[in-house]
Amino acid sequence: MFVRSILALSLSCILSGTAFAASNTAEQSLNPKKVATTAPVEDPIDPLAVDSISTSDVQISQQEQKDLNKAADTLQNLEKTEDKTADIGSKATTTPSTSSTSTATTTSNTSAPKASWTLDGLNNAEWYENIGKGQFPVYARAHVMLNNAHASPGAIDGSSGMNTLKAIASFQQMNGLKATGVLTKETWDTLVEKQGNKPAFVEYTITDADLQGPYAASIPRDYALQSKMKGLYYTRVTEMLGEKFHMDEDFLKKLNPKATFKKAGEKIIVTNIRNDLPENIHLIVAHKGAKQLYLFNSQNQMVGSFPATIGSSDTPSPTGTYKVTGVAKNPWYSYSPSNFLQGNNTKPLSLPPGPNAPVGNIWIGLSKKSFGIHGTPNPSAISKTASHGCIRLTNWDANDLGKKVKSGVTVKFLE
Repeated sequence: MFVRSILALSLSCILSGTAFAASNTAEQSLNPKKVATTAPVEDPIDPLAVDSISTSDVQISQQEQKDLNKAADTLQNLEKTEDKTADIGSKATTTPSTSSTSTATTTSNTSAPKASWTLDGLNNAEWYENIGKGQFPVYARAHVMLNNAHASPGAIDGSSGMNTLKAIASFQQMNGLKATGVLTKETWDTLVEKQGNKPAFVEYTITDADLQGPYAASIPRDYALQSKMKGLYYTRVTEMLGEKFHMDEDFLKKLNPKATFKKAGEKIIVTNIRNDLPENIHLIVAHKGAKQLYLFNSQNQMVGSFPATIGSSDTPSPTGTYKVTGVAKNPWYSYSPSNFLQGNNTKPLSLPPGPNAPVGNIWIGLSKKSFGIHGTPNPSAISKTASHGCIRLTNWDANDLGKKVKSGVTVKFLE
């Protein structure tokens, strides 16, 4: 049974940087309230009120440990079978242009079917041998199908790469296929079967609400200036739409080269994604080497995976096993110079919520003080950069997980 308790966020979890991205305002309200409290706080920062378990109730049972060991074995076997050098085909001779009539070609398979970047071309893209490295409609369609099957490729951009390989391997593991990370014909057919008759891409009409925001003119890097803002909102429509549809912002623009993104009624091509993780999330494994977060149910079956940024060599994530203690949506972020000095800010600051906040728009606390799973203002860099110890996901993956994870769920850090 949930009780109300206090959770403090630490800046030790944040990767300093200048890139900012956004999330879907429809998923979270941007009208959170600060919580007043007279309870003592260990750090000189403002507290957050969240539903949580008692921090003393974090013992790992023997059965949970057995389940974790089985999950760890599953992931170790997955690591052994993945072909980390796989090109998923031979290298392409050209990179598709941004025009709606461009086509994909490969060096070793000149008879491969060509696919355009139109709505029909994306939805009708089919698997073929020796696809090659690069940005192709077949990868774009695969990314959407992987996302919808709970094997997140991160920001959807239609490109091959390590996040694509890891998503494919996770999907293969979840569906009883040989987990190589290579997009085989068998894997493609299973993805199509799972997707059903739902198109991967759809036409979306920009609304007045999309244009109204709220939006910020810019997000300053200085936390003192951020603390004076009403909210760390999106800074542009394409930023908001990119995260709303789980897309890399540049990819969204490439699919819609003629769009202004300034007119209500304007039609654009976007992904047809969903967020419906299974309810039965029993274990979470943060694999530092793979830069992935894996979800298991009570039957010890993998049911989801996300690319993740998990610590760095300078500021590593913790080792061991912990528990989820609670979830805070749209948290006020509290900066403490005792944890990390940002610029010339020598006094504690309270930063308003929003998708461009240091922890994105959600915080999933862990029983180890100051560590948690959270979103990010830079989704396209997930698993490609380092963090200050916490587990960073794209805002949409973090929100998806936050909706289904319960306090008391076990989280294990695996090397």
